[in-house]
Amino acid sequence: MHPFHEELKSRLVRYCAIDSQADMDSTSAPSTACQHDMLDLMVTELTDMGAADVTKTPYGTVIATIPGTAPGPTVGFLAHVDTAPQFNATGVKPRVIEGYNGGAITYPDDPDLVLSPEAFPYLASKVGDDIVTASGLTLLGADDKAGVAIVMTAARHLLENREIKHPTLRIAFTPDEEIGRGVDKDLPADLGVDFAYTFDGGDLGEVTYETFSADFAVVSVTGVSIHPGWAKDKLVNAIHLAAKIVDTLPQTTMTPETTDGTEGFIHVVDTQGSAARMELRFILRDFERDGLEAKGALLRQICDTIAATEPRAEITCTITPQYRNMRYWLENDMTPVTLARTALADLGIPELSVPIRGGTDGSRLTEMGVPCPNLFTGMQNVHGPLEWVSVQDMAQATDLCLRIAERAAKPG
Repeated sequence: MHPFHEELKSRLVRYCAIDSQADMDSTSAPSTACQHDMLDLMVTELTDMGAADVTKTPYGTVIATIPGTAPGPTVGFLAHVDTAPQFNATGVKPRVIEGYNGGAITYPDDPDLVLSPEAFPYLASKVGDDIVTASGLTLLGADDKAGVAIVMTAARHLLENREIKHPTLRIAFTPDEEIGRGVDKDLPADLGVDFAYTFDGGDLGEVTYETFSADFAVVSVTGVSIHPGWAKDKLVNAIHLAAKIVDTLPQTTMTPETTDGTEGFIHVVDTQGSAARMELRFILRDFERDGLEAKGALLRQICDTIAATEPRAEITCTITPQYRNMRYWLENDMTPVTLARTALADLGIPELSVPIRGGTDGSRLTEMGVPCPNLFTGMQNVHGPLEWVSVQDMAQATDLCLRIAERAAKPG
């Protein structure tokens, strides 16, 4: 058995059981009070294991130092403590399936839910592994508590084995990554690293240095509200206009369920309101800046077109930048990517480098001047009840973290 298996299993189960779901509607930082439960636990555990400079910043990021035992660049390892708001994440009951037998996995709290290797081929490659899932009513939260467990296990190992040569390392656990607010403007300076890595990726061997560019759009539709009994020629139903906007958008060529590879999309993620006023929320995604800009322009054009059909209504479209493709900066300095690739080769793990249809805290950090590719954790089917992770994948990610640390050390 790998020496980190039991520790990783224990950490993941313990962390996933803690509610730490982010909230897009909140204006606080972190966006939810429950995230402090995870953040404060990180402060306690890092302090107890002997990390230096353990701090929880005013914006809710926990930062600590693993003192160096050799010269070299200062390297950061990051993961996020929050879980996604897209699915229930309260009352998570993690369970470990020891020595997965290759068959369909069912769920005690939802007998109709099935995780099968036929539907998810990556699972078929994990026969014999220890698989962690939730109970059927919630997501698991391996995104990104698997990353938290990996970084914490590597930190503990380095602090207990001072003979391992590595430069100064900085550990950071961020809140609110899932709602695009994980990287505060002060984090690059507070972190103080030459480059960093997020452990927030999927398949074994994944080294990501190309992500989506992302914007967030809010469309507000204000109609004319009046008693329906006297509505003739007076009522302007905001719900009808909102529905027209969604229906006019491309349905077969530019939605998440119809795109793949390097294709971007416009995705309506939330609607709320009434006949008097509706609010629609969209995420816009593309790998290229001009493609992202074109999607924003299309959304605005459709809003303007629908508004022109009903001058008594007011329709606004506000687009806010979220993050940009880290490739734009990393292609000018591939140092951390090359180091990760070398470490993978040392461990005999085949590299998997493909553009990911998402983003990480590393996208923002890279844009802000801290080169920060993303590395695998093993997490699968995230943001839903079929989320799972292999403990063996997590162990190899921990090995990668440690090997990067050793490789970063300069002789002397």
